[in-house]
Amino acid sequence: MGWNPHLTVAAVIARDDRYLLVEEHIDGRALLNQPAGHVEDDESLIEAVIREVREETAWEFAPEALVGIYRWRRNDAGDTFFRFCFTGRLVRHHEGQPLDPDITRTLWLTPAELTAQAARHRSPLVGRCLADHLAGRRYPLALLGEVTS
Repeated sequence: MGWNPHLTVAAVIARDDRYLLVEEHIDGRALLNQPAGHVEDDESLIEAVIREVREETAWEFAPEALVGIYRWRRNDAGDTFFRFCFTGRLVRHHEGQPLDPDITRTLWLTPAELTAQAARHRSPLVGRCLADHLAGRRYPLALLGEVTS
């Protein structure tokens, strides 16, 4: 049995003291998450987060900084996730664009509202990314090196 970690990206996006979240329908439950998803084989981390935000929220996203890099091992299945969490600004909303099928809706929640719904977080990464963003953690995107052959 080999080890197959999941490489994921997420975006913590704030506007007017509220954060953009998605409500996802997973295993019969309505869960909250930052716009997030897996990195595809042919894309960079930045390309992946831009794509995921667009697919899940219909917003164009311009990453400006890295909030953190996280490792989470899901106890129930033993899956390991590496999440690169970005922050940045929204550029343009594409009204009428359908969202990913698992996304029920987008929400703008205050930190207190999001914290109060911790039982609905898709993973502990949701709260940790929010806390690090609120703590002012920002790292330059240049930290991410792209090596091509």
